Amino acid sequence: MVPAVGDLGELQSRVDSVAWYHSIDQGDGIVTDGFCKTFLDGSQLPDFAGATVLDIGAWDGYYSFLAERRGAAKVVALDHYAWGVDFARRNPYWVDCHEKGLLPDHRLDTTDFWDPALPGRRGFDVAHEVLGSQVEAMVGDFSTMDVAPLGRFDIVLFLGVLYHLKEPLAALERVRQLTGRVAVIETEALVLGGDGPRSVLEFTAGCYRGFDYSNWYTPTIDAIHELCRAAGFSKVTTVIGPPLAPPASPPASGLARLDRGLRRRLGVRSQAAPPVTPPRKHFRALVHAYP
Repeated sequence: MVPAVGDLGELQSRVDSVAWYHSIDQGDGIVTDGFCKTFLDGSQLPDFAGATVLDIGAWDGYYSFLAERRGAAKVVALDHYAWGVDFARRNPYWVDCHEKGLLPDHRLDTTDFWDPALPGRRGFDVAHEVLGSQVEAMVGDFSTMDVAPLGRFDIVLFLGVLYHLKEPLAALERVRQLTGRVAVIETEALVLGGDGPRSVLEFTAGCYRGFDYSNWYTPTIDAIHELCRAAGFSKVTTVIGPPLAPPASPPASGLARLDRGLRRRLGVRSQAAPPVTPPRKHFRALVHAYP
């Protein structure tokens, strides 16, 4: 439902009253001011035309509405954590834990900080109404709910969820159970320098990025492939992989080689260089996994 001109001020006020995660075009020049500024483009996503789509961890519903707009026959937006936790009450607790050097009790998210009014779904509900959407909203904890009654979907979107889960393999097994054609998996990922192992999961209990204590396992791209294969997917393709490696260090200059030669002739022993820890960096990986 596109608002009439006279209603634009009211709509803008409604939009401004929501703490948005996604930036969603509401029409007539009104775009929600989402915290997340990076989105996948059309070339990185499958063809939604005529497909059934499950969007796991939908939050404000950007990709749910995108799939609907691109012709999906049915879209289900599933969320629990982002919709039900009252972050305004929970976040001061995390700040207090950080200042005291403690790890938070995550069980409190679904007890002390849980709000059955689903404050985090306000953005989804506003966009759903304004866009006149037919996307189905479903509240459920993907990690624990019985997914069998959901059946299978042609396309399962699993975007920005994997690294927030304590059991990544079990989660991907559930994704596989729901996937009819392709699962689109986007996650925080790790790239390692040096010649060490490539299939690695980095575990972090603290808030290493974005002051978020819900970051657990960060996989390398090889680990993502291995996890998907272990979960039962027969084929995995990398859509967004690690950034290009920096160029190799140039060979030692002539002056440096001369210095080493003089040291040997004079019997001066060079001090051993300190051990070098291979550099690590994070990036956002995207793979398509096929049953």
